[in-house]
Amino acid sequence: MAPQHLLAALREQNPLVQCITNYVAMNAAANVVLAAGASPAMVHASEEIAEFTPICGALTINIGTLSAPWTAGMFAAAKTANDKNIPWVLDPVAHFISTYRKGVAQDLLALRPTILRGNASEILAMAGAVGAGKGADSGDSVDASEDAARAIAKAHGSVVAVTGPVDFVTDGTQSAKVTGGSDIMPKVTALGCAQTALMGAYAATGPAFDAALATLAHYKVAGTMAAQQAKGPGSFQVHFFDALSAVQPDDLSHVILS
Repeated sequence: MAPQHLLAALREQNPLVQCITNYVAMNAAANVVLAAGASPAMVHASEEIAEFTPICGALTINIGTLSAPWTAGMFAAAKTANDKNIPWVLDPVAHFISTYRKGVAQDLLALRPTILRGNASEILAMAGAVGAGKGADSGDSVDASEDAARAIAKAHGSVVAVTGPVDFVTDGTQSAKVTGGSDIMPKVTALGCAQTALMGAYAATGPAFDAALATLAHYKVAGTMAAQQAKGPGSFQVHFFDALSAVQPDDLSHVILS
């Protein structure tokens, strides 16, 4: 499905997205999903998974602020999503900073997420390479991670989306790049994590590669729009939420490079 058709379908269907994300990102993720036209639910307790995950259109898992109870909920939700053929998105935030975090990320990847989304350093490290990441911030270029993204996609059957100044997405065979956005975006906390939640909304609406591509395009267009009015990171966030809602389906095709 073309990105413009996916956005129109997302707004018509208003899919419910289960967002297991971190404390820092919860509010931003919920606002991003709502502004784009879908419905977020921040449900992470393992005791609720069996009843809640099956009624969702998609699941997103972000490991930003890990703890043992949350990890249990993540694995239970991912396994339930697989059993029920529900698409799910994994965001392995800074998974290389500790042995515990790395193990959780790799074990989740082994469950074959529909989409893996991360910055260049996270994707390089997920493939076993040594990157230059610093915490949740990337120290590597998107170009440097393209081969790693293709390798992960082929090995795990996942679409891999790498975000940066120019985004890259691949399913191991086809690939695309997305331009636009604003250099203010990395200065606003949780926008990357919130993009993962939005990617779940798109994944609930159409095929995985198309969903990842449409999400990246939606973000880039909204970022460009917001930057035209923002005076800094604080005002950018407000204008960005507005822009996500204002973006029209036909806007998405202008930022995609095949």
